[in-house]
Amino acid sequence: QMQLVESGGGLVQAGDSLKLSCAASGRAFSSSAMGWFRQSPGKVREFVAAISWSGVTRYYADSVKGRFTISRDNTKNAVYLQMNSLKSEDTAVYYCAAANQPSSRLYAYDYWGQGTQVTVSS
Repeated sequence: QMQLVESGGGLVQAGDSLKLSCAASGRAFSSSAMGWFRQSPGKVREFVAAISWSGVTRYYADSVKGRFTISRDNTKNAVYLQMNSLKSEDTAVYYCAAANQPSSRLYAYDYWGQGTQVTVSS
């Protein structure tokens, strides 16, 4: 089992930056790939970014490429999502998740956090 807790969400203006954190406990974090997903009201949960256990491999959704950066610190059992140049369309609940391999597919992930709300006002 792995427990994931997101933090760092909030209300910001368009163009601002925000950094999300996800703290992991339980199952070996350092051997798990991690991902960030988001979900807006009335929409399906969508992939944002993923990172391999080593941090070497990273994937991004086209909509966030060049603006968001995923990173991890295995000594702190944490994964991060640095979000720059935020847009109103980035407004969503953001979830972190754990998997065996980095993937953009929801079903590849076994463990999920509760989510943190990010609201970007224009």
